[in-house]
Amino acid sequence: MKKQTFFIFLGIALVFTIFFIQFSSSQLSYCCEKTTEGAWCQNAPEIQCNINFKKAPTSCESTSYCKLGTCIDSQEGTCSENTPQVVCEDNGGVWSDEPMENLAQCQLGCCTIGDQTAYVTQTRCKRLSSLYGLETDYRTDINSELECIVTSQPDMEGACVFTSEFERTCLRTTKAECQEFERSADKDDVEFFEETLCSDETLGTNCGPSRQTTCSEGDDAVYFLDTCGNLANVYDSAKVDDKEYWSRIYDKDESCGYDSLTGNANSDSCGNCDYFFGSTCKDYTILDDSARPDVGNYICADLSCEYDDETYEHGETWCGTNNEEDLEGYNVPGTSYYRYVCYNGEVTVEPCADYRQEVCIQEDIEIDGADDYSVAACVVNRWQNCFNQYNSEDCENSDERDCSWVEGERFDGETKNLEENEQGYCIPTIAPGFDFWESTTSAKDTCGLASTTCTVTYEDKLLSKEKIVSGEECLTQEWREDREAKCVTLGDCSGGFSKPPNYLDIAGYNQSSYNIGGGNGDEE
Repeated sequence: MKKQTFFIFLGIALVFTIFFIQFSSSQLSYCCEKTTEGAWCQNAPEIQCNINFKKAPTSCESTSYCKLGTCIDSQEGTCSENTPQVVCEDNGGVWSDEPMENLAQCQLGCCTIGDQTAYVTQTRCKRLSSLYGLETDYRTDINSELECIVTSQPDMEGACVFTSEFERTCLRTTKAECQEFERSADKDDVEFFEETLCSDETLGTNCGPSRQTTCSEGDDAVYFLDTCGNLANVYDSAKVDDKEYWSRIYDKDESCGYDSLTGNANSDSCGNCDYFFGSTCKDYTILDDSARPDVGNYICADLSCEYDDETYEHGETWCGTNNEEDLEGYNVPGTSYYRYVCYNGEVTVEPCADYRQEVCIQEDIEIDGADDYSVAACVVNRWQNCFNQYNSEDCENSDERDCSWVEGERFDGETKNLEENEQGYCIPTIAPGFDFWESTTSAKDTCGLASTTCTVTYEDKLLSKEKIVSGEECLTQEWREDREAKCVTLGDCSGGFSKPPNYLDIAGYNQSSYNIGGGNGDEE
């Protein structure tokens, strides 16, 4: 009975041993060059190894076909550490058993593309350049990714915090300038905080808010100053004690009065000046009749001008003349045109060319719904060939000349219409002036175009006064004024009978040369 029990026990043990061997075999770890699921160089049970690739009952780190190294992608310019050779080559890379730091093509530098930076290889930098179509700057003297990041957007302003003479202080500066401080022997623990003010309490510096203001070079606006003398934000009296306003840098379009069409000129509470709209930062103590700011000594000074009881905006230009008559009408001898300019609160006068060879033209425009803004310029007066035009179309061709057509009697005395020519005459829109005292001037010939003879015929009566037979109209004031008007339209040809003889309203010295309506005429 005992012998039978032993054999039964032995049989059970043999079955258990066979099962254990089979179970252990199925759980043994292999290095699969490629698994049935497509993964490369994985430690897995043998059953998961792809039968078409290599396998070994050991860890992949111990095999030659799955040895780890550096994979170089020559096209993209990237290097990958701890990459199996088969994986690298399967993806088109070049594999090396050298560590990445020993490979020249894997050395990193700082690649600047536009305002962005990346700590990459030189090949990768060139690749990025081609992708974005931007010029690059590659620096091998920068040895860390952090230092490379700091070089991006070097002109960005912020708070540069450092320790100097055992005191934590701050300067508002650019990122690039702050980075230079790291090389300074008298500054320790240098740190840059972008778009942050030195007066931010969280920085723990000796700089804080103040009630001082100033002008900034190259800027129109008035700015607060902190206790360290750094620029803060645009002056706003309502935020002098606002901690948030003293913490970060605000853009001008986030500040008070940004939409003001007057540039906040003479505002006592807002320093958001705008030179385009006629204001800029100035010390109110040196200005006449200027408003006083609520805080500090600086204000958006008004740059407009007062001239002849009119107010002109900064940059506005307008026309003027020494003749009190209508600018576009009667131009007596000596009349000149001028261009006036309002600039920084002062009016300057720019004369147009002499003898009205240039005249001033002015146009009023509307800006953002504001009042008219005048713009003026001196332009050439193209009058020279007006007298050679014999129809209104040619006369008033503004692309060629500055002339006007007047219907009526022609200068050549003709009173009938010709086939090609209309009844009338062509004159300068703005009559020119002449240096008539010079022997070479054309003044005599030009003024002579308006010369005419009007004959008055009388009949004698024995017992009564003589009787006018014809030409009575030549003796009227209307006829005189009409003839003088023709003279004046040609240039400085006025006789001074019905209008001032010149712009000073003083009679000329050679009046005897004029003979309008004089004499008794011919008798019959």
